[in-house]
Amino acid sequence: MLLRMSTLFLRTLREDPADAEVPSHKLLVRAGYVRRVAPGIYSWLPLGKIVLENITRVVREEMDRMGAQEVLFPALLPRDYYEATGRWTEYGDTLFRLKDRKGADYLLGPTHEEMFTDMVKGEYSSYKDYPVTLYQIQTKYRDEARPRAGILRGREFVMKDSYSFDLDDDGLKHSYETHREAYIRIFDRLGIDYRVVFAMSGAMGGSASEEFLAPCATGEDTFVACHNCGYAANAEAVVTPAPPAVTTGHPALEVLDTPDTPTIESLVGYVNEHHGLGITAADTLKNVVVKVRTPGSDKAETLIIGVPGDREVDFKRLEAAVSPGVPEIFEAEDFVRYPGLVRGYIGPQVLKSLGIRYLVDPRVVDGSAWVTGANEPGKHAAHVVAGRDFEADGTIEAADVRAGDSCPRCGHPLSIDRGIEIGHIFQLGRKYADAAGLDALGPDGKPIRITMGSYGVGVSRAVAVLAEQRHDELGLVWPREVAPADVHLVGTGKENQIEVATQLAEELESRGLRVLVDDRAGVSPGVKFKDSELLGLPTVLIVGRGLAQGVVELRDRVTGTKEEIPLSEAVDRVLAACQA
Repeated sequence: MLLRMSTLFLRTLREDPADAEVPSHKLLVRAGYVRRVAPGIYSWLPLGKIVLENITRVVREEMDRMGAQEVLFPALLPRDYYEATGRWTEYGDTLFRLKDRKGADYLLGPTHEEMFTDMVKGEYSSYKDYPVTLYQIQTKYRDEARPRAGILRGREFVMKDSYSFDLDDDGLKHSYETHREAYIRIFDRLGIDYRVVFAMSGAMGGSASEEFLAPCATGEDTFVACHNCGYAANAEAVVTPAPPAVTTGHPALEVLDTPDTPTIESLVGYVNEHHGLGITAADTLKNVVVKVRTPGSDKAETLIIGVPGDREVDFKRLEAAVSPGVPEIFEAEDFVRYPGLVRGYIGPQVLKSLGIRYLVDPRVVDGSAWVTGANEPGKHAAHVVAGRDFEADGTIEAADVRAGDSCPRCGHPLSIDRGIEIGHIFQLGRKYADAAGLDALGPDGKPIRITMGSYGVGVSRAVAVLAEQRHDELGLVWPREVAPADVHLVGTGKENQIEVATQLAEELESRGLRVLVDDRAGVSPGVKFKDSELLGLPTVLIVGRGLAQGVVELRDRVTGTKEEIPLSEAVDRVLAACQA
């Protein structure tokens, strides 16, 4: 492949786009890889399309290597399949819905579990047909409320999704591990720095679930890691170690006057100064009221969540905990319907009588005593004991996770980082097989319900992730596996420098390299050098003023090293650099 910048459909920009917030968005637009069409929707220009196809090739090669077979479904899908599994409703507003001219409901596919299940049901019927793994690389659609960060969080994106179909749970575990190993090979080949972490299944359903996260300061996912035992989990999936139940006695519940204490900090200061309690924020019980709406329903359940006062309710953890329900803020007008809830002074003592479900953080164990609301304006209650003065309806993982929290596996402190999800693997089990009635006729003539796994890779997102992780102050720095070309030749434009650069480019192409040559006439050397840095190809060969002395300059974009080499050795040296 030989690309000539004199004819390449490319325009680089010197300024960041006004709507760009993160490095990948800024650089991919400035370098002419993508262009915005609408919020969350982008066009791919030639160099960007090559990078996207290179990532697609790696994914396809590793899926084929593990024995998966490629198919392709339409993106436009009828409602019926998603209605059968309940996801027409569960997906809520994130689903793109439309009607045809006859009024029939359709959607633009966010994932294709239902379609894969139906395809296998239509083609296979015997236990002898299994196991089988199918995959596709397809454009997906989700109506993101806040599309942002360029192609990192778009409304249209390219994804590889695969599905395993097995006769039993042992087979599912084997398929899951096979995919896990394939994903490790994929991300290693792509040059992405990643972590494998425990995760929540969300709307996908199923049991075991892991995410592949790329550590990045701009990531939307928070994950924890234990450097002692290797435990790692998305913050939404972190399990809070519960302390043992408290068996020592406590004084009777006491109502205290606590005027002008709208915050936990002011409450702690007041009761310590005026009532001599000597407590910290961790000894108070904060009660947060939310509404949980079932997708597709107009009704919402009132739910109160109790967390230690030194913690906040993490809305993403809450969303994961109540999924497929959708939590909403409890507004001032909602309190009108519950006169028994005194805003700012809510305590759990009266919630059962009000018929409100109450879930608590796992740290709120039986026998633990708290300072909490007394359900009267300007009053709090001390020595409020779980199991004696109130009973929760269960526990919920909704409190924020912090650096230094105990690892649920070994008890050592956890560290916290941010990351971008690039892959997700699920043991779905039989949710979709049950909905579709997917059975195989066993050797005894009895039906066997098939069990499934689901496995996704964000193909277009991987382009942005690489741009986030591999850039410097000058521009992009692509790994060779995905770069739009192996080498960027720059002819600076004086005398015969462009001619020599073009000749070298043609020879390198004939030797099997992918080559981009800057053969533009009338463009200054400074502009060409800046473009070579911005575009980010791993090897750069400069044919400049040293040509008069028979030398050219070989640059390594990754390390920043520069070396003058004899023109006669240029082809072999570039080949050696590209094949190292």
